Amino acid sequence: MAFSSNSGGGPMADINVTPLVDVMLVLLIIFMITAPLMTHKIRIDLPQANPNVIDTPQPDPIDLAVKAAGDLYWNDELITEAMLSAQLRVAAQKQPQPELQIRAEKKTEYQLIATVLANAKSAGMVKIGFITAQEGR
Repeated sequence: MAFSSNSGGGPMADINVTPLVDVMLVLLIIFMITAPLMTHKIRIDLPQANPNVIDTPQPDPIDLAVKAAGDLYWNDELITEAMLSAQLRVAAQKQPQPELQIRAEKKTEYQLIATVLANAKSAGMVKIGFITAQEGR
């Protein structure tokens, strides 16, 4: 009696995933064992905080408004460019130095703002910020 199989003798199309799963499980176990060993901490000598030190109060910021026409307002008071330079020098000498907050109208020429910034820098102002309006307001 002859037994015959109905397989066509062609190549086997199925992939045997058992060896792949075995290799993946071995790799997973190796990574699980070695991962905690790879973490290390860096020792840093941090400074201690002194709770007895009292912070000095910050001075009120200087509000400098720059209008499109070239008018300058120091805390809502109209000033000239010469007065601006003098007041900036006085403010720069204060300890701690107040922050100069510049508010410029939307249509103000950049040259005018650049002049104000140059005056502030030459006077020794360090803390300079720009105040902008939020969109939709």
